[in-house]
Amino acid sequence: MPAQNEEGSVGATVEGLVSTLEAAEIDYEIVVVNDDSEDSTEAVIAAIGAANPRVRVHKSHYERGFGNAIRAGLDVFEGDAVAIVMADASDDPRDLLRYHQLLEEGWDCAFGSRFMPGAEIHDYPPLKLFINRMANQFIRLLFRHKYNDTTNAFKAYKREVIETVQPLLSKHFNLTVELPLKAIVRGHSFAVVPTSWTNRTSGEAKLKMKEMGSRYLFIVLYVWLEKVLSRGDYQIREPRTGRAPAKRS
Repeated sequence: MPAQNEEGSVGATVEGLVSTLEAAEIDYEIVVVNDDSEDSTEAVIAAIGAANPRVRVHKSHYERGFGNAIRAGLDVFEGDAVAIVMADASDDPRDLLRYHQLLEEGWDCAFGSRFMPGAEIHDYPPLKLFINRMANQFIRLLFRHKYNDTTNAFKAYKREVIETVQPLLSKHFNLTVELPLKAIVRGHSFAVVPTSWTNRTSGEAKLKMKEMGSRYLFIVLYVWLEKVLSRGDYQIREPRTGRAPAKRS
């Protein structure tokens, strides 16, 4: 969980994950990566961790940046699978249980979509929504797959996937597309389930579209060039593309 100046939401986000995972009797660790916060984000998590040893805060060992914070977390997580969860409470912790089920079924990656039957979106800013749909449509056409929410960070991966997609290049929000696209291009299987997303109610959004457009385009084209020019040199096997499991009840 990358966190930069999220004192208003990160505590409730972590507590929601803890209660959901413990109710389902799923073993877990929660690593909150402090991305050079200037508020009490680290202290909030340290207090939770003092009472729950499964929760810990890790000060990012890279320079400031959303992608770098995720990379720092991927360097230090200890489990056999990992999920990237936002600190602003935008992701529904119940969806993490659906991801866990997919990985248990044998899929390498568990992806969510906020734009398929059964999904829910609450208070998505209209301009960002328009840009999101255009960007995802471009990615779908370029990579010729049907997945329609590549840009969302909230996804889960088995450890072997994280090892296969190295080295990761993105320092910023473009890591959200580098990870899943590399996983797909390099032959990992994935399945897609509908997820719920709610706009933050505290703190400030860190994604700045004017700054990120060229970075997103670069990393998308970088992975696409690997797909079309590498002749499969980096594939672990032929990709087993995703299917959409049953809708949420």
